[in-house]
Amino acid sequence: MKKRSITLIIWLMSIALLGVMAMQYYFVRESYKQKSQLFDEAVTASLLTVASKIEKREVYDFVKDQQKIDREKYRKEQAKQKNLATQLALRKRIEELRMQQYELEQQFKDEEDLLRSRFPLIAYIENPFYETYVKRTRYNDLVTIRILPGEIDREVQNNMVEVYATKKIPTVPAKDDSTRYLAFSNTYNVINWVVRALPPRADLKIAFQIHALEKQLQLNTAQNIIDSVAVIGGKNKELVTSIAAAEELSKRPFRDRVNFAYLQRELEIEFSKRDIRSPFNIEVRDDQSLLIYETWRKKEGDRDVQKAVYSTRLFENDLGRSPGRVSIYFPDKPSIIRDNISYMLLPMAALLALLIGAFAYTLSIIFRQKKISEMKTDFMNNMTHEFKTPVATIMIASESLRDPEISSDERRVNRLANIIYDENVRLGNHIERVLNIARLEKENLKIEKVNVHINEVVSGVLDSMALQLQKADGVLTTDISALDDLVVGDELHLSNVFFNLVDNAIKYSHEAPDITVKTFNMKHSIVITIADKGMGMTKDQKEKIFDQFYRIPTGNIHNVKGFGLGLSYVNDIIKRLNGKIQVKSEKDKGTTFELTFPLKSANLS
Repeated sequence: MKKRSITLIIWLMSIALLGVMAMQYYFVRESYKQKSQLFDEAVTASLLTVASKIEKREVYDFVKDQQKIDREKYRKEQAKQKNLATQLALRKRIEELRMQQYELEQQFKDEEDLLRSRFPLIAYIENPFYETYVKRTRYNDLVTIRILPGEIDREVQNNMVEVYATKKIPTVPAKDDSTRYLAFSNTYNVINWVVRALPPRADLKIAFQIHALEKQLQLNTAQNIIDSVAVIGGKNKELVTSIAAAEELSKRPFRDRVNFAYLQRELEIEFSKRDIRSPFNIEVRDDQSLLIYETWRKKEGDRDVQKAVYSTRLFENDLGRSPGRVSIYFPDKPSIIRDNISYMLLPMAALLALLIGAFAYTLSIIFRQKKISEMKTDFMNNMTHEFKTPVATIMIASESLRDPEISSDERRVNRLANIIYDENVRLGNHIERVLNIARLEKENLKIEKVNVHINEVVSGVLDSMALQLQKADGVLTTDISALDDLVVGDELHLSNVFFNLVDNAIKYSHEAPDITVKTFNMKHSIVITIADKGMGMTKDQKEKIFDQFYRIPTGNIHNVKGFGLGLSYVNDIIKRLNGKIQVKSEKDKGTTFELTFPLKSANLS
């Protein structure tokens, strides 16, 4: 593979990896925003629900107390004036009617609170307006909706909605007394609205009955539990709720109207329903914006402390007074959101790590294959040279034998025959080396496991290479001193191992080879060392000598023959025989190969 192609692959894989990382970052960021928005909606809904509960509880407690007072008062009056039995029955009937009216009003308020919690913005519309412009769809284009920014209360924008008609047309009278709202939602930056109809705020029949009964009794409205009912202002006016109990309650001190323990308990319950179980802080302010209760105070030294980010009004239906406000602050909101999406981060990180690992592994394979390809090319060139020499020699010798003058000379014929035989053996050895490596790679090289005496094998190899050493004017020093040399192995392959190492020691010596071969015992093993004082190796070369096709460079002169397969073969054979090989070498000082094999006696024990 060309360098340009490898560079292109690396660039493409890098771009793909960066793209995946960018997509993961975008996905995590969007998930964080979505979880944060859902968290805000859950907290806001909880606050609205608790605020409604507090207001209902106050009214119910007030009504209950007033009923006790009135009942006691009625009992005393009954004892004094027995003739007021009829009036007492009327009072009771009035109270029953008022309780019915109150329940209807509370039902309306519950549905209105539910509607507010479901839609971010709602706008009340009168029934004639609904019948004229909304119900008749052909006039919907005349309806104009305008969102007006309201006051900012503790970083919360309280928006208002204004709904009106751009053109006056004949008004259609109201068909019923339902209370209607336009509910708005924002989808893809488009404002959509739907009509939601709620029951009437009050039952007119009950109101008229109460009014008639009160005239009969001529009672003061301030002495009753509920003094007034909803009043209908007309067909073109909004229904207005006016309850005397609310007026009475609004006069109480704000601190006495809120049960702070109940507030905190209900908030915890509502948050738990929405799977929010993180600690939070509460801040309550009265209708004068004065702080009357808080569960958290800024410590000394704390500077950048955030204010409460979620708030809602308390007692919003009070007449003539500004409502109070309860605010909630989560000190560790970011960590809450991170915990909610943490289940996604670990798999994403694992997949990213797997992708990076695969990328790195692929690059290492590419570079390794490129290196092997280059080494194989060198191997083919070297093999061609090594095979060409004996083939050429055999061809010249064969042609010489065809010469009648030479063929008649027996001495010259024998000499040429010996040359042909030697070169043929040399060529066969080259082929055998290549085939052995091929068998090793395919895991089908046959290795016998028989008893072998290492000292005899080493001595036999050294004897067979004596002529080669003499030709190179080499010096051989032997110390075959291992007392126990019996191992389990293959005599042929072990001979090839020692032959390769001694042959390398001869070939990689600049001058006359100086080789030392030793055998000795160490614990339960036999150690064979083959040392030379040749050209040696650098640290980088020493790490590569067992790779296939690798040859230590000797410059442009082709004076060191071989295929780069010998040491690879040596390493594989030693490993298959449960042995170890170590190399010690210094540049221009020589190399020492140390082979260690377990003794047969150690295997038996």
